[in-house]
Amino acid sequence: MTVSYSAAPPLSERARAEVLSPAALDFVAGLHRRFDPRRRELLADRAARPAPTGFLPETADVRAGDWRVAPPRPDYADRRVEITGPTDRKMVINALNSGARGFMADFEDANSPTWRNQVEGHLNLTDAIDRTITHDASDGRRYRLVDSPATLLVRPRGWHLVDKHLLVDGVPVAGALMDFGLFAFHNARRLLERGSAPYLYLPKLEHHLEARLWNDVFLHAQDALGVPRGSIRATVLIETFPAALQMDEILFELREHSYGLNAGRWDYIFSMIKTFRDRPGFVLPDRTAVTMTVPFMRAYTELLVATCHRRGAFAMGGMAALIPSRRDPEANARAVAAVDADKRREAGDGFDGTWVAHPDVVPVARAAFDAVLGERPNQLDRRRDDVTTTPADLLDVASTPGSVTEAGLRGNVSVTFQYLSFWLTGRGAAGIDNLMEDAATAEIARSQVWQWIRHGARLPDGRVVTRDLVAGILAEEMARIAAEVGDQVWRQGRPEDAREVFARVALADELPEFLTLVAYDRL
Repeated sequence: MTVSYSAAPPLSERARAEVLSPAALDFVAGLHRRFDPRRRELLADRAARPAPTGFLPETADVRAGDWRVAPPRPDYADRRVEITGPTDRKMVINALNSGARGFMADFEDANSPTWRNQVEGHLNLTDAIDRTITHDASDGRRYRLVDSPATLLVRPRGWHLVDKHLLVDGVPVAGALMDFGLFAFHNARRLLERGSAPYLYLPKLEHHLEARLWNDVFLHAQDALGVPRGSIRATVLIETFPAALQMDEILFELREHSYGLNAGRWDYIFSMIKTFRDRPGFVLPDRTAVTMTVPFMRAYTELLVATCHRRGAFAMGGMAALIPSRRDPEANARAVAAVDADKRREAGDGFDGTWVAHPDVVPVARAAFDAVLGERPNQLDRRRDDVTTTPADLLDVASTPGSVTEAGLRGNVSVTFQYLSFWLTGRGAAGIDNLMEDAATAEIARSQVWQWIRHGARLPDGRVVTRDLVAGILAEEMARIAAEVGDQVWRQGRPEDAREVFARVALADELPEFLTLVAYDRL
C-alpha cells in the first residue's frame, strides 16, 4: 500500500505519525479491499436505474413488518439541537462549546477535502475526545473545551467520492472508507471507554442496498477492532429523492446500528432537480421560494417523522442555513425570526431535534424544542398516524409557488462562483449574504441555473434564460466581487479556476452528478 501526498500541503509530523500510523492504514486498506468492489457496483447501479416514481414493490414486506430499530443509548437520547461544521481546530472547539447537544464534525459538504483538512481533522477529533484540544489564535486568545461539551458525531464522505491522496494497491480509496476507517480505528474504543459511542451521519444514500453496505462495514469494523456489535450508531441523511421512497428499508438494513433519519433538505431539493432534470414539469422557481412549507417538501418531512417514530428511530430536522449578523441588527433580527419559525414548525411536527450552522442560533433552536419537549429527551413516543403521504405527494413539485427572476438567477450565479472559489482554496463552508453556504446549497444554485437553461425558463420581463445570458451575468458578478474584495484577495480566490468549474457544472449540455467531483480535479 502506498500513500501519495500529490501537491497537497505537508502535514504536521504529529498528524502523519498518529493519524496515518501503519496500523491505521492497514485497517483502512482492509476496508478498501473487502468493500470497494461492492461500492463501485452500487454506484454503477445508481447510474443504470431509471428515476423512481413509487415505493419498491419487492420490499413491501419490510414496510408492512412489525419491527423497530435498536433503542437510543442513554448517553445521547436528547438530541434537540445539533450544530454542524468542518473539522478545523478552532471550529471544533467552538462547536463543542456552543451549548448544542451534539456537534456533527463534517468531512463532507462543509469540508473542502484537501489532504491537510482530511488528516489534520482526525487529529483534532481525537484531541477533542481526549479533552486535550486547544487553539491559540493570532489575537492572543486561547480556546479550550468547556467541562461538558457537546456529543461528537462524524459525517464521512459519500459513497461517490474517492481520496486521490491515499492509494491501496494503486487504487484511490473511497473517501467514505478512509474517513470512517481512520475515525473508528483511533476513536471507537476511546469513545466507548468514556461512556459515549462512535456516532455517525451517513450522507447521499440512494438505495437501501447502500445502507446494507454500510451495515456490513460496521459489522466488520467492530469485529476487527474488538468492540461489541451495535456499538456504532448511525443517522442517515434522507437527502435524495430515491432514498425518500426507501426510508423504512434504510432503517431496516441498519436497525442494530440505526440512530434515525435526518431531513437533509438542501441536498433533497438538489436531488429533485437532478433526478428529474429532463422533465419540464419539475422546473423549480427561485431558490428562496422553495421553502419547507411548499407541498413536496412538507410531504417529505412529514413522511420522515412518521416513518422514524413508527420504528422507534430519531427524526432529525434540517439545517437552518440563515446565520445571524453581529454588525447588522436588522439582518440579525430577520435571521433569528426565520430560524425560530423554522424550528418551531419542526418541533411541532414531531421532530426530535434539529440542525443549525452557527453558535448564535443555538439558543433560538433550543428554545423552540424546549417549548415542546420540556424535560422529555425526545418525542419518539409521538406517532404520526395521521400522515398518509403518497409518492404523488412527494412528486408534487408543480404546486410550488413562485417564479424564476433575474434576482434569483443572479444570486445562483454569484453563490456558485463564490462557493467554488472558497472550496478551491480549502474552505467547504462559507457565509455568503447571511447564509451558510456549503456544497449542498451550492448544488441547488448551480443545478437551477442548468435546469433553467435546459428548459428555457422565462424571466418576468420576457427574457429566456440562456447560456449567453448566464455568461453575461457571471462576468458582471465577477467584476463586482473583484471590486469589493480587492486585487490580492481576488487573485488568491483562484477566479479563473472557479469560472472554468462553473462552466462545467452549470453550463454543460449534461448535468454533472456532483459539482465536487468536477472541482476535485482542481483541488
